[in-house]
Amino acid sequence: MEFPENIPNSVRSRILIDALPHIQRYNGKIVVVKYGGNAMTNDALKQAVMSDIVLLSLVGIKVVLVHGGGPEINDMLRRLNIESKFIGGLRYTDRETVDVVKMVLAGKVNKELVALLAEHQGSAIGLCGIDGQMLMAEKVQSEQDLGYVGNIVSVNTKPILDALNGGYVPVIATVASSKSGETYNVNADTAAARIAAELKAENLILMTDIAGLMRDKDDPSTLMPFVNVSEVPFLKRQGIISGGMIPKIDCCVEAVRRGVHKTVIIDGRIPHSILIELLSNEGIGTQFK
Repeated sequence: MEFPENIPNSVRSRILIDALPHIQRYNGKIVVVKYGGNAMTNDALKQAVMSDIVLLSLVGIKVVLVHGGGPEINDMLRRLNIESKFIGGLRYTDRETVDVVKMVLAGKVNKELVALLAEHQGSAIGLCGIDGQMLMAEKVQSEQDLGYVGNIVSVNTKPILDALNGGYVPVIATVASSKSGETYNVNADTAAARIAAELKAENLILMTDIAGLMRDKDDPSTLMPFVNVSEVPFLKRQGIISGGMIPKIDCCVEAVRRGVHKTVIIDGRIPHSILIELLSNEGIGTQFK
């Protein structure tokens, strides 16, 4: 952990001492991080995330990194002259598009993240939901056909646990397979929540481009640091939880109800937000329990 040169030694030591009980609490525990948003496209933030994950691994915290890659998929589709289509906020995924999704997520993005962790002296293994039948899915049933978009029906945690027990950070791309061998594009938030639940993770962290859940979405001072999952239906009726926050928070609720100790939505635009959340008394973002 590097400190700016102008920080007094007394402050540096206080920061490290304050982190100790949190390190002890999470030592040997599993933390699932869903990586996305600005932190995935901004180079400086990307480097900060990788260093956070390596640091956590070195102090005995078992980190599982789950990622999507929407901007990279869009870029590749443009380069291949394939039109991007969205229905109700979900990507319409025909056979041609699902091949691109698999190529970009399980190939380009996944391996770049593994390489970045290695640059920071971390040990990582790149996986996707198809490996070891980790994520089994079935076609999403909706009023409008979404093509090869899937809902997760089961999670095989063995490949993930094998990687963790071998001292590696599993980096997981969210493509899944069906019993008949078809490939499905799966929402990364949903996948992270199901993986965290099946692993009985101590914490699920969803990185976003907002500060967290706010009573007034335009006023950061109204950030709600704690929300009980039983409050969520009421907050939806009030309109406090709306739009794109609904599926993210539904994932948090589902993870908690399936056994994850807590879930947190954090602002990935803040450098080292993962460390602030896990290793400080204040934390960051909105916690669901």
